[in-house]
Amino acid sequence: MRQFIKNALLEDVGRGDLTTMATIPADQQLSVVMNARETIVVAGMFIAVEVIHTCDPAAQVEVIAADGLEVVAGSPLLRVTGNAQKLLMAERTALNILQHLSGIATLTRAYVRQIEHTDCRLLDTRKTIPGYRKLAKYATRLGGALNHRMRLDDGVLIKDNHIARIGSITAAITAAKAFDTTASTIGITVECDTLDQAAHAVEAGADRLLLDNMDNEMLGTAVRLYKGQVKLEASGGVTLESIKAIAETGVDYISVGRITQSAPAVDIGLDYLD
Repeated sequence: MRQFIKNALLEDVGRGDLTTMATIPADQQLSVVMNARETIVVAGMFIAVEVIHTCDPAAQVEVIAADGLEVVAGSPLLRVTGNAQKLLMAERTALNILQHLSGIATLTRAYVRQIEHTDCRLLDTRKTIPGYRKLAKYATRLGGALNHRMRLDDGVLIKDNHIARIGSITAAITAAKAFDTTASTIGITVECDTLDQAAHAVEAGADRLLLDNMDNEMLGTAVRLYKGQVKLEASGGVTLESIKAIAETGVDYISVGRITQSAPAVDIGLDYLD
């Protein structure tokens, strides 16, 4: 995490904040507050604090809204007093990280709310900005999702390309069972586009079916046929408007790439205190 912060500051600051050094006395103090300008779920606050302390180890920081807390527009999140030059140097990096991760957590919470009346759980995916994977998945957890595979070594997920190369679902599952898959957090999961494929996967001994781009009628049929035998995960083009009906089919999980791939940054401002 310290290396991540170091790289982020190097990217933003370079050899120094020319404007601030040219206009602000080196010994001047500054007090600021971060405010939410919309309703958000806070994520990344501990990183924002670490960014500030990396730039100004002597800064006095008061965290008002910790990670995971949902706050309304106008709520103060963080108060800081420290060296003006150093705080202004830290400002953009701290805000960028906090806004991006809080955006993920906030969108995730919106999806979770649509399905909380069911037993279905929301999953994240590997559709993340490179270098941000752990942070993005941390933010989805704060929003109420479960983490799916963190990396490719986390689980066996047999997809259409694997099946096409080896020849059949049965052959792919047989090969996976012959391999050491004890590290897999999702057993042997098979992506299925049709109910025919689902039948073959269950018969061959899959632990979980990834029901990809199936309509709700097909999902309901899969639930009636296989619920309890294998875990059922729906995926593909899931939106805030469609997720409720998908969950109500009875599937165990719904995976959504949008919560990490397309979450908008939330609006957080840094305001000066007199």
